[in-house]
Amino acid sequence: MTTPSSPAPKGAVAALIAAFLGWLFDGFEMGLFPLIGKPALQDLLPTSTAAQQGQWFTVIIAVFLVGAATGGVLFGWLGDKLGRVKAMTLAIFTYAIFTGLCAFVTEAWQFAGLRFIASLGMGGEWALGVALVNEIWAGKNRAWIAGMIGAASNIGFLLTGVLSLYLNASLETVSQWISSVGISQGTADYLLHNRGWRFLAVSGALPALINFFILIFVPESHKWEAEKKSGSTSHWATVDLLGVLVAALAALGIIAVWTPQVFDKVGNVVAVPVTVVGLGIALWGYLHPVRRYMTRAQAGGSVQTAERAVIMRNLLIGAGLAAVALMGTWGSAQQAAKWASFLSPDGTKSSIIEYVVIATALGAILVTILAPLVADKLGRRVTYFLLCVVALGSAIVFFQTNGSYTGSGMPTWLVTSAFLLGGLTASFYGFFPLYFPELFPTSVRATGQGFCFNFGRLIAAIGSLQFVNLMSMFGSDKVAQLDGDARRIMQLQVEANAFSVLSCVYVIGMVLVWFAPETKGRSLQ
Repeated sequence: MTTPSSPAPKGAVAALIAAFLGWLFDGFEMGLFPLIGKPALQDLLPTSTAAQQGQWFTVIIAVFLVGAATGGVLFGWLGDKLGRVKAMTLAIFTYAIFTGLCAFVTEAWQFAGLRFIASLGMGGEWALGVALVNEIWAGKNRAWIAGMIGAASNIGFLLTGVLSLYLNASLETVSQWISSVGISQGTADYLLHNRGWRFLAVSGALPALINFFILIFVPESHKWEAEKKSGSTSHWATVDLLGVLVAALAALGIIAVWTPQVFDKVGNVVAVPVTVVGLGIALWGYLHPVRRYMTRAQAGGSVQTAERAVIMRNLLIGAGLAAVALMGTWGSAQQAAKWASFLSPDGTKSSIIEYVVIATALGAILVTILAPLVADKLGRRVTYFLLCVVALGSAIVFFQTNGSYTGSGMPTWLVTSAFLLGGLTASFYGFFPLYFPELFPTSVRATGQGFCFNFGRLIAAIGSLQFVNLMSMFGSDKVAQLDGDARRIMQLQVEANAFSVLSCVYVIGMVLVWFAPETKGRSLQ
């Protein structure tokens, strides 16, 4: 690991603080839906069955992932063309405001639409913050900074659990506080109904305030400024974003065909070809701005043919590595709290969701700090391989060793295994901020990182929609024939088996990583 040989550049600390807060609230926004999704859908779909509400839960997650994939490329493009700081403020504003608006929805489809727009900003903020901090702090303890990036989002995830736990333990106090600031009692009751999910959604708008700090104190990346002076940023063209729009529509088409309402009518005969074609279109569209940029840059002499080939290869490999990690996360850790709520007959009336969220977040904070430090010692490829091994093990252990329980106490093993699950599956999010910046030159770094990390979310979205098919393999049709506690326990086991199989995606990562470049010891291009 390198140590700084000179003081940090002017404004470097402010940039790190701003990016840290951006990632923290990015994690807060991402953690909200797993926490509030179940009570929200109970209110928005009062006549639907638990299974139908669960299907909507999966669809909204998939829509969120598509939005994040689109936002990663869109805001990455803005960051490479207009600058990291301007694009980052816009990304934070987008995810904050549209998350806050989720508090006022009356239909499930409205929730899905607002989550899609909010996720555009969440996907973009990650790539922009990583690019800005790595470029300003280039060569100065980058492994530690990568760990901070990973930990920040998980601190935000932790905050959602702590806030919800406090909120539901002090609803009367919170109601009085809301009334004391001039809000009517009727509005307070509306916001705090059903575990206060609307109040939690409103709190998601607060990160927009970070932008005042960013605009006043955070400097632009000196590396990007150099690219701008050289004229290379002029090779980005707005018309190329049409490719991103086409990609987003193709991705949403894939999601639509796998939703239960459509899939029940068309089946695999239609869904599989649509998915294959849609993925091809999405891949073409999300890569279109980068390809067009490099064509213009190559004609202008600032990019060589060999460099272009390496960039394109790294884009595809990086997306594959991210897809494995993201599908594993969204197929296990992000589902853990919802699944665990069925362990107790009390369901969402108990605090089991909050405790699982808090446990997974604490584990994630610790391990995301450690993962890039390990990668600095062992190398990038060996570390990624080991992360896949332990992540797979933690997912199988969590879903196969926890079972139904009664009583008001929280099982020690449930909390312990949730801590391990959260830490080991989230470890990649400390690793990627170290590795992905090393794969691309400054001119395409934000867009490249945005594509890699967020195209992986699209793959994860498609994978998560296979969950219903996996459940049918383990006898989900028999669940509907049961009643009461027997039905709950059967549902638990069916979902546990499906989550365990979905987590086997880490095996693909164990193979794919050996085709990736080893970048240990290299400085940023």
